[in-house]
Amino acid sequence: MAEHANAVVPASGTVHWIGAGLSTGSGLTALCDTADRVRLWHRTEERAAQSLSALGLTGRAEPRAYTLPALAAELAPGDIVVSMLPAPEHGPLLATCVAHQAHFACSSYVSDAVLDHVPAATAAGIVVLTESGLDPGIDHLFAHSLIARAQTEIGADTAAEAGLTSYCGGIPAIPNDFKYRFSWAPAGVLNALRSPARYIENGAETTAARPWEATRTHLVDDEPFEVYPNRDSIPFVDQYALPPAWKPQTFIRGTLRLSGWLDAWQPVFEELRRGDDERIAELAQELAARYPTTDADRDRVVLAVSLDVRTDAGRSWSGRYLLDMQGDAQESAMARCVSRTLALGIRKVLAGTLPPGLSRAAETPERSEEWLAELGQDGIDFSMDSMAP
Repeated sequence: MAEHANAVVPASGTVHWIGAGLSTGSGLTALCDTADRVRLWHRTEERAAQSLSALGLTGRAEPRAYTLPALAAELAPGDIVVSMLPAPEHGPLLATCVAHQAHFACSSYVSDAVLDHVPAATAAGIVVLTESGLDPGIDHLFAHSLIARAQTEIGADTAAEAGLTSYCGGIPAIPNDFKYRFSWAPAGVLNALRSPARYIENGAETTAARPWEATRTHLVDDEPFEVYPNRDSIPFVDQYALPPAWKPQTFIRGTLRLSGWLDAWQPVFEELRRGDDERIAELAQELAARYPTTDADRDRVVLAVSLDVRTDAGRSWSGRYLLDMQGDAQESAMARCVSRTLALGIRKVLAGTLPPGLSRAAETPERSEEWLAELGQDGIDFSMDSMAP
C-alpha cells in the first residue's frame, strides 16, 4: 500500500500555465511542442489571447481567464499547473493541485506555505517542482557542477578552505542614469532590499541588516559590477552539499547591479531607511512609471558563479560559470532564461522522471550536468572555466 500511495501520478499531458508576465517567454512555446495540450491562464481570456498572439502561439494554446475556482474546475489527475504568480499565491494553488492530483511547478524559492503542503503532495503522488528558473535555478545547477568538479580534483574528505560566490542580476543592456530598469514587481525589488542578508565572510556568519550597505565591486571578465548579498545564503551550504571537510571562508549568494548603482539609488535607500510601508508602496509605483522596461528596451542577464578550494597542503582548484545574455526584439533575456529552464523541468514531469514530493532544479551533480547540457541545446549559452595547478 505504501508503495502505491507514493507512486507518482502519471502525467496527463495537459499543462496549465498561469500568468503571462515578463518572465513568460519561449519556454511556453517549447511546451506547446511537447505537451498534448497547453492552457494559458491570465487576468482575462482576452489578455491571455493577446499574450499567445504576441508569442506566436495563437491556436496552439487555449486562452483562459484565471480564478482559482475556474482552474480547479478544469483540473484532471496528472495535469501540470505552472505558476508564474507571486509566491504568496503558491500555497492555495498547491493545495488545489493536491486535491485534484495535479502536479505543480514554479521558478520561485520554496516558501513555508509550499512546504506545508509537501507531505500531502508526496502521499498523493504529486511532483512539486520549485526553484527552476534563473535565480533560483540555473545558479543551483552551476554550483552543484562546480562542487562536484572540485571534489574530483581535491577529494571530498580532504581538509580544505572553500569560497563560493553566486551573483545574478537583470540589468539594462544600455545603462541609464538610474542604472536599472524594472523587469519584475517594483515592490518586490524594494522589499528584498529591506530584508536582512545572511552569509559567510572571513569564515564567519555575517548579517547585513541593510544589504545594500554591503555592496562591493565585483569584476566579471574585467568588467566592474556592484554586488551585494541577498536573502539567507547559509542553508545553501547544505543544499549544495559542500563537503563537511571543506570549511567555507566565503559563501555568498547575491545580486549583481551595474557599476554606479549604489550612488544612483541613494535617494531610494533614504526612503528604505525610514521604513514607511505606505510610502515605499507609493515609491514602487513611482519608480516603475519612471524606469520601466519597455518594448524598445533590451535587458541583459549576468549570472556569475565561482568556487575556489585550497587544501591545507596547498593544493587548489578554481572554477567559474558565466552566463551573460542580452534580450532581443522577440524575447527578453530574463524571460528566456526563466521560462526555458522551467519548461525543461516540466518536460521531466511530463516524462515521469521526477519523484513525488519536493524537487528543485538541481538535487544532484548528475542531474545538474544533465540539465545544463539540455539547456545548452535549448539556446541558453554559458561558459565554464577551471584551473588546477
